[in-house]
This record gives sequence, structure tokens and C-alpha cells, in this order.
Amino acid sequence: MDQFHLMSVFVAVADEQGFAAGARKLGLSPPAVTRAVAALEKKLGVRLLQRTTRLVRPTDAGLRYLEDARRILNEVEAAGDAAAGINAEPRGHLSVTAPALFGRIFVLPTLVEYLELYPQTRMSSLFLDRVVNMMEEGVDVGVRIGELPDSSLRALRVGSVRLMLCAAPAYLARHGTPQSVAALRDHSIVASSAGSSHSATDWRFETNKGSQNIRVQPRLRVTTNDAAIEAARQGLGITRVLSYQVAPQLESGTLQALLTDCEPPPRPIHIVHREDRYSSAKVRTLVDLLARRLRAQPALNPD
Repeated sequence: MDQFHLMSVFVAVADEQGFAAGARKLGLSPPAVTRAVAALEKKLGVRLLQRTTRLVRPTDAGLRYLEDARRILNEVEAAGDAAAGINAEPRGHLSVTAPALFGRIFVLPTLVEYLELYPQTRMSSLFLDRVVNMMEEGVDVGVRIGELPDSSLRALRVGSVRLMLCAAPAYLARHGTPQSVAALRDHSIVASSAGSSHSATDWRFETNKGSQNIRVQPRLRVTTNDAAIEAARQGLGITRVLSYQVAPQLESGTLQALLTDCEPPPRPIHIVHREDRYSSAKVRTLVDLLARRLRAQPALNPD
């Protein structure tokens, strides 16, 4: 069998964690997929997949081969796009990741627009409040909020957001507006753990005396920012979220920003994609469209 075909089948089975699911993705029969993976393992002389009663997972050797296979297949597709010319029509499958709420508000409309513009494309989205390993999970394009670690990913800055405090006017009328970071200890706090790489109750601020950390004691802990925003809107207390997440509430006056002069530095927003020898038409056009749409959002580019 053709080596690229065998690679494609193996990648599909690994991505879908099953032979039947991989077969459906490729439009092949399950026996054909099983034979292809067996032929590849025989050709390489190593077991690539660990079969269980419920899932199929790559072995250690399979994980290494999976990364190389994805890279090779991407480069083959990108080379074809490059040979077809810079104006080649985007086609094929794209996988995109973004933080959950950000993805729903800002990225999803652009994905829908993209799919309508380019009918030969298909899309998968991973809107999760964790950092997705784009190479391991086969993701083409991502949106990241915060400083980027050094990596092989290409990055394009498209805006910034602030980590901010807010509360409903009704709550502030009853309990007063905090005038200092220390005063937060006397207030009802709603804390969200969504996207937190540290404790959701350890809050850092920048004051005229330098950085100041405060450990809050929440009356309510939640796992999504949507829930924290709704609890604050209903007057339960003060919450801390990213500025874009409460832009409509701040504009309508249902929430009020607090201690804005103590906010940490703004967090950058980047579009990232994997570094390839070629920039495929589908990735290039999606990055360009997403950058235009995000840069046009006042909540992400307030200046």
C-alpha cells in the first residue's frame, strides 16, 4: 500500500481513538482501516497502537511516529497548495482551538464565515479552558491569551485584554465600593477557576507600592466565567474576569469596574499556528480572516 495512505489511516485512527471512528472519518470500511494499520506496523516492525476494549491509543513509539506523520502529511498538502499557486482555493480539514468563552463569542462567528466562503473546507473546534498541545492533538490554528512560551509556533498579535474586578451597582450600593485591594477581604467574592494555572483564590494586583497578592475567601466558587459573571450580575458579590468577558455588561451598566488602577498589565492575544515549510492556503486564509475580525473588535483593541 502507498506509504502516505498508511500514514493517513494511522493518523485518523489515533485522532479518533478507534478503528471504526477512523474509518468513518476517512470514508473507508473498518476492515480496510485495520489492514492498513497492520500493514504499517509490519512495515515499520513496531507496534504503533495499543488496543483496549474501549479505546485505541498510540504506544510510545506510536506517539513519536504520529508527530512525524502529521508533519509529513501537512507538508505534502502544503506543498501541493504552494505548487497550485498563492491563490489556490482552500480545501480540506482544519482544527482550531481557543479558550471556551472567547471561542464562542469571537472565534465561532469567524469559523462559520470561513466555511461559507470556502465550501471545500471542514472544521473542528476545541474551545477549552486549557492550553492545547497543538502538535500532539493535531491542531492547525489556535488563539492564546497571555504571554507565549518559546516554541516553534508562529504567532500574530491581534489585541489584548485586562484582568479586572467588577460587581453589580446594586451590590455596591448595599456594601460600598472597595477603595483598596485590602478592602476586598471585607466583601463577598465570587471566584472562577476557569483557565487558572494557579489557585483561583490568589489574586495579584499592581499598586503604587508594587505587586500585591491577596488570598480571597469566596462565598461562591464556580468553574466557568459565565457563572461568575451571572452571580455578580445578580448582586452576590465581586468577581474577577477578563475584560472582554464582561464588555456588554460594563457597557449596559449592569456591572461596574473596580480598582482599575490596580490591574495587572494587559494580557496579549495571539493567533498561533504550527511552523511548516509552506504556509498552506487553508491555514493562511483562516489566520488572515481571523486576524482581521479580532482586530476589529473594540473589546479586544480598546485603543
